[in-house]
Parts: sequence; C-alpha cells; structure tokens
Amino acid sequence: MMRFLSYFYIVLFLSLTGCEFNAINSPYPGEQAKQNILYSSFTLRPKHLDPARSYSANESSFTGQIYEPPLQYHYLKRPYELIPLTATSLPTVVYLDAAGKPLSSQDETADVVYSVYTITIKPNIRFQPHPAFAKKADGDFLYHHLEPQQLESISTLSDFEVRSSRELTAADYVYQIKRLASPEIHSPILGLMSEYIVGLGDYAELQRTRLKQGQTLDLRGNEIAGVKVLDRYRYQIKVFGKYPQLRYWLAMPFFAAVPWEADQFYQQAGLIQRNITLDWFPVGTGPYQLTENDPNSQMVLEKNPYYRDDYYPTSGEVSDEAQGLLADAGKKLPFVDKVIFLLEKEQTSYWNKFLQGYYDVSGISSDSFEQAIQVGSGGEFGLSQEMADKGVQLRTAVGTSTFYIGFNMQDEVVGGNSAQARKLRQAISIVIDYEEYISIFLNGRGIAAQGPIPPGIFGYHDGEAGINHKVYQWQGQQAERRSVNEARQLLAEAGYPNGRAAKSGEPLTLYFDVPASGPEARSQFDWLRKQFQKLGVQLVIRSTDYNRFQDKMRNSQAQIFQWGWNADYPDPENFLFLLYGPNSKALSGGENAANYQNPAFDRLFEQMRVMPNNAERQKLIDQMLVLLTEDAPWVWGYHPKQFSLYHAWNRNVKPNLMANNTMKYRRIEPEKRFELQQVWNRPLLWPLVILFLIVILLILPASWVYFRKNHKKMALK
Repeated sequence: MMRFLSYFYIVLFLSLTGCEFNAINSPYPGEQAKQNILYSSFTLRPKHLDPARSYSANESSFTGQIYEPPLQYHYLKRPYELIPLTATSLPTVVYLDAAGKPLSSQDETADVVYSVYTITIKPNIRFQPHPAFAKKADGDFLYHHLEPQQLESISTLSDFEVRSSRELTAADYVYQIKRLASPEIHSPILGLMSEYIVGLGDYAELQRTRLKQGQTLDLRGNEIAGVKVLDRYRYQIKVFGKYPQLRYWLAMPFFAAVPWEADQFYQQAGLIQRNITLDWFPVGTGPYQLTENDPNSQMVLEKNPYYRDDYYPTSGEVSDEAQGLLADAGKKLPFVDKVIFLLEKEQTSYWNKFLQGYYDVSGISSDSFEQAIQVGSGGEFGLSQEMADKGVQLRTAVGTSTFYIGFNMQDEVVGGNSAQARKLRQAISIVIDYEEYISIFLNGRGIAAQGPIPPGIFGYHDGEAGINHKVYQWQGQQAERRSVNEARQLLAEAGYPNGRAAKSGEPLTLYFDVPASGPEARSQFDWLRKQFQKLGVQLVIRSTDYNRFQDKMRNSQAQIFQWGWNADYPDPENFLFLLYGPNSKALSGGENAANYQNPAFDRLFEQMRVMPNNAERQKLIDQMLVLLTEDAPWVWGYHPKQFSLYHAWNRNVKPNLMANNTMKYRRIEPEKRFELQQVWNRPLLWPLVILFLIVILLILPASWVYFRKNHKKMALK
C-alpha cells in the first residue's frame, strides 16, 4: 500500500510539473503553435462555392481566394481602382454602329449600338492540382468515367490519389460565361447580364430547350453570339450600347475562369450522390485552394502550389507608407501558408478567443463595444486601455452601402410630385434624427447620409458641398440638422398644421411597413414613432412575414418602408439606378423600391451612366442630387462604419470593401503571436496545488491508520 501511495504522489507531482502549459487552453493542435497560419471563423456554411451561383459575402471569403477573374481592385488605392489580375492590362473597348462599323470615342452615345471588349490574359497561369485534370498514359482522363467499384473508396475529393493541372486559357473564361446561362445552375445574374451581353439570353433559352428535350448539356457545343475566343490568350465580350460597368463585373467571381474538365468531372452521378460537386470543392487559379470543407468543424485554405508570380503593390495612398503598408512592396504573394476557418456559432466565444490571441482579427459586436472602444469627448473613437495594452490595432472604414427610409411615390398621401407632398417628405426627413439613431443603436458606427452615394464612390462630396440643404445647414464647419420648428412649418405648408389635415382636422396617420422582426427591433420602432411624434404625426408599424412584405413592395401597397443597398461595384450608377424611373419595383420589378419617377432625373441618369469619372460626370451627378434633395423620395439614412480589430502580429491590414481577394496580401508574425499567447494565457496553478494538498490531506489519515494496523500485525508476529 505504501509503495502504491508513493507511486501516486510521484505521478501526480510529475503531472503538474511536466505539463505543456502553452497547450492547456489552446483550441489548436500543439504543432500549429508557431506555424504561418491565419485563423478566422464562420457561423454558417457557405451555400455556394460555384462562382456562377455564389453571391453572398460569407461565400466570397472563400471564392475570392480560389477563383480569379481577369481584373481586381488595387489593394491600397482609394477611390477604388481597377487593375489587371490575370489580364495583361485593362480591357480595350471598341464602339460599333448598327452596321458593325467602328466609331471613335468622341461619337455620341446614341450612335453606339455595340461595345466590344477585348481581354488578353497572361500566359503560364496554372490551375490548382485537381483530379479532374489527371490523365492516363493514352491521354484519356483518369476520373471522368468512374465505375461503381472505383467509387467505393471515394467519400471526399482528397480520396483521389492522382491530381494534375494545366494552363489557364481564354476558353476557360468564355466557358464560365456560358455557365451563367446554364438552366442547371440558375445564376443570380443571368437576367441582368442578358440585358447587356449580346446573345446570352438566346443561349440560355437554347440550353433550356435542350434540357427539356432530355439532352445532356455540353456547354462547349454552342457559342454565344457576343462572346468569342480569339486565340489561346484573348477573348471578346460584345454588349449592347455603352456599358462601362462591365469592367467592374470582370472583377467579380461570376466572371472567373472555370475549366470544362472540372465541370464534366463533377457531373458524374456517383460524385453528386457523395456531395462532391463544384459547389463544395471549387477549383481555380487563385493563391489558395480549399483542402478541407467540414461545415461542422472547419474549412481550410492552403497555398496553391502552382500559383504564379504575383507581387505586393509598390504604391498606394500618401499615408500608406507611414502606416507600414508598403514595407512588403514588391514581395511575392501570398504571405500566409494556410487559412483555417473554424465554426463559431456564438459571438461571445469568438470574442473571448480573440482576447486570448487565438483569433487574429475580430469585428466588434454591440456587447463587446464598450470593452473594446473608448469614445472621446468630441465623439472620436479610440481603443480602450485593455485593447491598447494588448497592442491591438483599430481599422475603420465607411461601408460602400446605404440604409434609408423610402416613401412609396405612388401613395396618395406621402407620394406624388406636388409641392405639398414634397414638403411633407422634407419635414419627415428633418425630424428623423439619424445622428441620434447612429449613437443609440449603432454605437456611433456610421455617418448620416446626405444622399444615396456613400463615401469612397465617385460623385460623393465631403463637407459643405455635399450636404442636403433641405435637411441640414452648414454651421461652424459642420452640418447641423435643421430644427423641428422648420419641419413643423413645412408640415403646415404641406396641409397638416400640428399633424392634422387643414381641411378636415383629422390627425395624420402614416404606415410603416416592415417584415416580421424579433423583440430587438421594438426599441427601434419605438424610437421611430417618437420621431414622427415631434410633428404630431401618428406612425403605425405594420409587420408582416417576409413574403407578404415582398408582395406589398411589388404591388406598391407599402406606404413607408426601410431598405438598404450594398454596392456591387464602386460606381455612382450602382446607387443612382435605385431611383431611375424605368427601374420602378411596381412597374418593372426593378430595384427602385420607392417607385420614384422624375423625367429630368432619368435623362441625366442616362447620360451619366456611360460616362467616365470626370468633371462633366460630376456636374451631372450634382444636378441629379439637387433634384433628389428637392423631391425627397427617401429619408437619407446612414452609411455604416465598419470597425475591425487586429492583433499586433498582423501586417498589411487595410480594409478594402470592394476587393474579395485580399487574403493574399495579409502577413502575420507567428513567433510574436505565440509569445503573446503565452503571456495572455498563463495557467493558474494554485488551484492544482490546492487540489494536490487536499488529496494528500484526505489520504494521509487513511495511510496512517493502515500503517499502524500493519505495524501492530508485524509486532504480534
């Protein structure tokens, strides 16, 4: 017994002194501690990783690193600037008349019937290794005709033993454009692109007919009239009229290259049954490849071994060098070897791990805002002392998005083009205090909008030149919201003195339509009612399920509503088209949810949309904004401000709200991360020591009794 107890004490002591303390609370395997790995997370599995279908921000975190369209956004420059990615240069464009004859760039837009874009891609770009490219000795594909016995050992893509690659060609980009028209894929941009790309709609109809007839679709078999392969490295896209925004689309994964071999490989029924599809296992030419897709645990991106020579930018904004953002200028990309995305369902769990140093980057939720941010007396934001002590860096950026309250311009009360209706909308615009809303509900993370165009987009004016003079006045070098008294005067001129109809004396009651929302939205609705009460106007919140709400919007049955828009690309057209008459939601199902109609605005929009960013375009935009200010079809709400926290071991951090392939620019210092993790996660040993002593105190009496009994027995003998 005594020998056993001795062994027990020795083992317990060694278990305490021999622990690897750095691994006690780490969520990662010990061998990863000092590796060049970037750690991030996801809350919901991306639904689509097929670039023809994917259109969600959480999906672009993956598709942007795997696939490569011909163009990209400069990582550092603002305003956002398009530059080549796989292309040798920006596309060239030739304008044609109705007879197909070239026009000079000085010709009137009305004479341009077609625009032809020519894209030239770089040679020697290779796809990531993939079984779809593997071939037998005779040149036939190894895995394109899998037999049942071959499939018995296949459960995931990594089970294929042989992988190969090939060079990217222009035909791969053309093939992807054809995929947008496939009835089996249901691309969300097919309708829009069919309005511009010549022959795309006809090609889609042909594929639908073939599918109805039971034919197997082989997208290589037919051509799109306006999309042509010129040679191995050049292809053309022909669009109707002038559509300069096509260049922005050429920087999105929708127009990334997809090899036909992968498409054919994934069409095998046996693989589809095993969920081995392009939606689950993408294949591209980007800096990273998806090597693990486990939605219940983690998703892993690793360096593409065939990634070409690509380099960190050598220029940026004036302040970039001082901030260390050009320290890696000209160095080969990517810097990080692996990116691990872990499933985190709870924000609290993610935040705590970030504080421990186990996540490299974090956003700031409302619950953690006060812990992370300190607001100065002038309203400026800074890091809390806790974050500063950890060396955390704060990066902010005003989002390329806008949130607003819209008036249904077809409504009998708040709509219409009469002077009285405009004054009613202007009065409401004044009293809805979005500065207060941002302070209460967004922790100050936003700026009040002066119009539909957010900062960072051409056409936006900062300072006095950009304020909405119907809602604000310039006082002391800043915009100040006009007084409630001015709003009440406008309301009286609109025919509702003190919130009552001048003729009947009936109180003015307005209706705010919203999709069904949870308890957390009630405080916002209460706040909104109080804003209308400043005018003596009663606001009734009408909440319906989302489908019913959508029907109301389509049928012009909503009176006042809340809406938002995130930029597809950094061009004022992508915001001003939300108020373009022909885009009316009620009339054409477009994105003009307010059903705003102003012929003067529409004429200016049609001129502005096809112009380059120059002084003439800015002049037209300014004229359009004056019309919008007067008509007030929206209560110009706010542009959200994004806050991100980065630990001290992160390098090359600059928010880029347009680019989705930014992972390759990121660099980390794993050794520094490991050192700080040790400092922040030193284990508390005293509970173990106390436990050790308690165990000894519990065992010693029994040991003593046992010893005495045993000693007596020995004495009697």
